[in-house]
Amino acid sequence: MEKLTLEEIKVAIKGEVILKGSSQKYTRVNTDTRTLSKGDIFIALKGEKFDANEFIEEASEKGANLCIVSDVKFNKDNINEETSVILVENTYKALLDLGKYYRKKLNLKIVGITGSTGKTSTKDVVAAALSGKYKVFKTKGNFNNEIGLPLMLMSLDNSYEVAVLEMGMSNLGEIHRLAEVAKPDIAIITNIGISHIENLKTRENILKAKMEIVDFFQNENTLILNGDDEFLSTVEKKNFNLIKVGINSNNHYWAENIILNEDGISYELKEKDSDLSEKITLDMIGKHNVYNSLLAIACARGLKVSYEEIIRGFKNIEATSMRLDFIRGKKFTIINDCYNSSPDSVKAAVDVLVNVKCNRKIAILGTMRELGHMAYEAHKQVAEYAKEKGIDYLFSLGEFHEAFKSGFGEENFKQFDNLQQLEIYMKDFLQEDDYILVKASRYMKFEDVVEKLQIINY
Repeated sequence: MEKLTLEEIKVAIKGEVILKGSSQKYTRVNTDTRTLSKGDIFIALKGEKFDANEFIEEASEKGANLCIVSDVKFNKDNINEETSVILVENTYKALLDLGKYYRKKLNLKIVGITGSTGKTSTKDVVAAALSGKYKVFKTKGNFNNEIGLPLMLMSLDNSYEVAVLEMGMSNLGEIHRLAEVAKPDIAIITNIGISHIENLKTRENILKAKMEIVDFFQNENTLILNGDDEFLSTVEKKNFNLIKVGINSNNHYWAENIILNEDGISYELKEKDSDLSEKITLDMIGKHNVYNSLLAIACARGLKVSYEEIIRGFKNIEATSMRLDFIRGKKFTIINDCYNSSPDSVKAAVDVLVNVKCNRKIAILGTMRELGHMAYEAHKQVAEYAKEKGIDYLFSLGEFHEAFKSGFGEENFKQFDNLQQLEIYMKDFLQEDDYILVKASRYMKFEDVVEKLQIINY
């Protein structure tokens, strides 16, 4: 973390110093007393079921040199002499304001990534492509919202040359606020699906929300899009550079002669107004990663990374766990894709499963969330897609059994009310060289399904 003074912080967050401690050495920003360490700035967030203003004495005892509060619920006599306290109206806004101020101290390039699906995978590939030339930081886990993004930003220092940050949202205005904090130099939008349609009602509104990422763009900024996407293909150049990628040759960068298998992907890279033909190979699976890698290449080229450096960087991909992870056991293979789920990402995972050579192709699917009025139809459609593509068996856990059955048909479909039922059934059902895709929204904790299957497999 770059140096900040108490006075700087007070001005940045429009606060009042109500207690001035003896230390102004700050190591990082934290919102959780459980992980607090000496020198931290503790921001006391208040939610519906918790109020971190009640933990200021604990934060000070653990070594916080500054606490930012919206309510005074501590005894000054119990506060460590090194701890300062700033009072603000709203600690959530203070976190964003501090992140916005801290961004100005960073002399590095920031790549912001949003989209309905594929943000994390694209982040991993972009970071890898850039790593052939630069020291790169990327968002850890799912720290991509109005709490996580400023925390990621303020964990940076000027030893980094590029930061690749995810920007998530569930409603209009959220990406705007994140963009105001991060001020990305380059923005990437992966696609426009129906995730969050529960709040936004239409895909047109989802596009509008994602396009907030360019709200603070100027002439030197660049927006990179999936040009094959039905909605993103309609985006036109404004007061910024616009680059589109895809499989169709009307894009700035596109892929030809694509080869997909269970070990990875390869294709020939083409570039508009050029005779370029570069062979690209990645140890990532699925057609969706062709798109992700094209977005990464366009980003890297925009930051003057050579093709040689990009290819070298692609060899260093550090993929986020629980995303299309092949777990091979003594009897069968599990494709662990439990990190999250949406109609587009389920279809992408099905595409991966159908491309493997095996005995039987089995999908265990659970609930996809935040689909609102389209939930039943969306679950039905992914089941139809699985059937159409040649998935042999579909098993379901969650509340959309009927939708899955309607889409897949009753033959080779089975529903389970709980994990124990599934585990008992699978012990006798699974055969040598079966491949099983396991996928659902994060809240369903399908890693427990994977764990039970692994026990059967050993």
